[in-house]
Amino acid sequence: MATVSSGFHRTGSVTGSRQTGARYEETARRFLEKQGLRFYAANVTLRGGELDLIMRDGDTWVFVEVRYRKSSRYGDAAASVDYRKQQRLLRSAALWLAGQGGSFATTDCRFDVFAITGSQLQWLPNAFAAE
Repeated sequence: MATVSSGFHRTGSVTGSRQTGARYEETARRFLEKQGLRFYAANVTLRGGELDLIMRDGDTWVFVEVRYRKSSRYGDAAASVDYRKQQRLLRSAALWLAGQGGSFATTDCRFDVFAITGSQLQWLPNAFAAE
């Protein structure tokens, strides 16, 4: 009987995309630090999601979603943070805040998007809110 390929032989695809993501997250971090935000954590994995960057802007926790697209052919990077993605980020942030003894009701926080389309950087402070 012939063997059937499992399809899991995509050498470097996961590693390559993680490296690309890490590079653009570092770009976002450096840019935001120059704008006065203070870095707290990166790539925080929680049940059901990941927070790319957690930063402070004064007394406000800032959860930053970093998105990259090579081109705007299918829409720019910012447009890829759709309603479902926003909901996952809100759930992850709520879990993280709970772990810190806080909640949306008791803690000042905001959700920023840092979008990179090609070589164009776009920072969207307060891109969406916890309702």
